[in-house]
Amino acid sequence: MGAVLALASAACYGLVDFAGGLLSRRVHFAVVAFLGQIGGLLLALVAALALPAEAVRPADVLWGLLSGAGSGAAMHFLNRGLSRGHMSVVIPVSAVTGVALSVLCGVCFLGDRPTASAWLGICVTVPALWLVSGGGLHRGSRGPSGHASADGLIASLGVAVQYIGLAQSDPVSGLWPVAAGRLAAVILLVPSAWRHARRFRQPWPLQVQAVLIGAGAAFALILYLRAAQQQMLAIAVVLASLYPAIPTVLGLAMLRETVTRAQLAGLVSAAAAVILLSLG
Repeated sequence: MGAVLALASAACYGLVDFAGGLLSRRVHFAVVAFLGQIGGLLLALVAALALPAEAVRPADVLWGLLSGAGSGAAMHFLNRGLSRGHMSVVIPVSAVTGVALSVLCGVCFLGDRPTASAWLGICVTVPALWLVSGGGLHRGSRGPSGHASADGLIASLGVAVQYIGLAQSDPVSGLWPVAAGRLAAVILLVPSAWRHARRFRQPWPLQVQAVLIGAGAAFALILYLRAAQQQMLAIAVVLASLYPAIPTVLGLAMLRETVTRAQLAGLVSAAAAVILLSLG
């Protein structure tokens, strides 16, 4: 069940990132990031109240706050990168370091012991994501695409903090760590929102879209939290981090972004990794 929840989180995140990428090309990225976290906070509070916790421990709230700080940073740089370059490059790049750091943390510090098939799936995932990104940050790239890939790499550090922090919370705390995380993300993004305050003068349908996108991201995190509570961190993170395949496919199909042999090989490898990790 943990693997299914992690894949559901990946699907939800993939759709959210695709929608966020499209919106970031019409609305300033600071608006999308900030309003998105507001939407995430509202959904997380409703979900936490609807599913009462057995006990909300301070330590779990602190882990949630740390996770939220990572989320806020990740969304800021991810949306900025999406406003600069192809989502079929930026989103996969943002996942690579997040996967690697989360797996290393789980194995080295949390006692995760993946099976042989799971290890093979983990080893396939990182190069698969890199191939999907078309090779990521190319040497000597100084144009908009190069800057966008750099934003994706910075965002990946936030993704790692988000996943690692949230996985440390105890199940007895329910969904309050997610709510605490959304609050931390909102606070972290206030300075950026303040600097770009005039950008918030957008038609209300676009602002509502940003809020709904953030709510979708919070729902994806809730699914991930449940997955991490039933599955090893290393496997839960890797499966949840396969979300780049969805916006990449949608970007290729709907936005007519050119597919390369490397990206095709990466998508096939990602599918193989899902099977291997599910068996593990």
